[in-house]
Amino acid sequence: MADNRGQRHNTGQGGRAPEYRPQPPVLDTSTVTFAPINAELFCQTAKNMAQAVADADRNRNKSTQLRRFYDELVLWETRVSQAPKEHQADKFNECLPFIRMINAKAAYAEGRKLVDSTFVGLLHHTLAQVTDAKALGTCKLFWEAFMGFYKQLRGDN
Repeated sequence: MADNRGQRHNTGQGGRAPEYRPQPPVLDTSTVTFAPINAELFCQTAKNMAQAVADADRNRNKSTQLRRFYDELVLWETRVSQAPKEHQADKFNECLPFIRMINAKAAYAEGRKLVDSTFVGLLHHTLAQVTDAKALGTCKLFWEAFMGFYKQLRGDN
């Protein structure tokens, strides 16, 4: 049986753009919360999420591909955290649209079959919790832990 979740479907209505239908969540992300921070967030929770993404699709989710998203998150977190303390909130608000744009980049990568919906769903879940500079730092640390476990589990490039 073909799995066509999250795929673009032609509506058959002339020149209209194909409709994007997001996939339903396939990963329980309820344990990934940034406020309050659970003691296991950067350990067992990150490991469990890495295991779920690693098991999802062997043909997608190459660690180098996932690393690109982590690197971009690090870039934005660095820009915000390096701003003077009194200007961090303004810098965060300035950067937030670009941080949320990572979701669009992940959707594009999913459309190109480079990542799967498990990863995209987890990324979306974590980015949705980024509402201030502190949460952005927590999000970066979560993905740092995730990438460490993911590399151990997948070991691919």
